[in-house]
Amino acid sequence: MKSLNLTSQRQAVYDIVRNSHDHPTAAEVMNRLMEQGHNLAYGTIYNSLRYLADKQLIRELKLGEAASRYDARLDDHQHIICEVCGAVDEVMTHVPQDWMKGVAEETGYQISHAHVVFGGVCPSCKAKAAN
Repeated sequence: MKSLNLTSQRQAVYDIVRNSHDHPTAAEVMNRLMEQGHNLAYGTIYNSLRYLADKQLIRELKLGEAASRYDARLDDHQHIICEVCGAVDEVMTHVPQDWMKGVAEETGYQISHAHVVFGGVCPSCKAKAAN
């Protein structure tokens, strides 16, 4: 196992990500820490997120948005983004093996993993549009 150096700042950042289900950005992590009375510099938060991702305690998600999002759920899952409000949700459906095989055949790559990002309109935005 990798040796960990979880300073109090890193632990605070990790706790925010671990207890958030909306895949927060670094700015959202900072705001939540401030709400809890922490006063950490943005650089400290960013460096903590990078450290936690490097140690594989969290996953950095680059979902086509300007800012990365962070997820403490490390099991195999996909994501879906609302194209209206930007909400990010988890998708537990597995990537079909025939997709993996097809990509390997098309590219010549040996596929080790896949991360599929779906786009659409969330139920809340869909309901608002219907009214």
